[in-house]
Amino acid sequence: MSLSKKQQKLVEQLEKRVEMCREFMNDWLLFNQILSAYPNPGANKAQLENQFLKIKSKLAREHKVLKDTLQTDYNIDQNLMNIVAGATSLENIHVQSEVAVKKLQTEWHRAFISINETLGSLEDKKARGEAGEKVFLGLVPVAGEGGGGGLSPAAKKNLLIAGVVVAVFVFLWFFPTTHAMYADAINKFFGTTLK
Repeated sequence: MSLSKKQQKLVEQLEKRVEMCREFMNDWLLFNQILSAYPNPGANKAQLENQFLKIKSKLAREHKVLKDTLQTDYNIDQNLMNIVAGATSLENIHVQSEVAVKKLQTEWHRAFISINETLGSLEDKKARGEAGEKVFLGLVPVAGEGGGGGLSPAAKKNLLIAGVVVAVFVFLWFFPTTHAMYADAINKFFGTTLK
């Protein structure tokens, strides 16, 4: 089945979103690998700390872009960035009690599952798009396409003002005491003979 240009653009955007989510998931896995390698005997702790800071920075940047790009398709655990922010250093994590470390691992796993769910949803949407089904990209319009209808806030305000003016005019026109006054003003201004 041959896809239209619009459908091809949609599939290309979905492919980009799938790749972004997959890269984020791989970086999330690396975060855990570094975290888990730290307490091992013979581990180069200074090198791991450096890698840990780099992956935390990358995750923070990727998370913001991913969330802004996916919009309504974004279903990643809201606690994910709290995990990243709370993990100040590997040393600080591993000097905590074993219960605290297990709690962090459980929170990491919950976030990992939500990343996989989001990735699976995007892959499914992409496959349906490739099959020619109508799929939507959340709130983001397809590049080169219109915004999808609706009125801008300024247009809504102007429409509301025009509606109020028309409603007031209609009300006053049918109210007997003001009808004569407006009819006379219109007749004088336009040179007509309204009654």
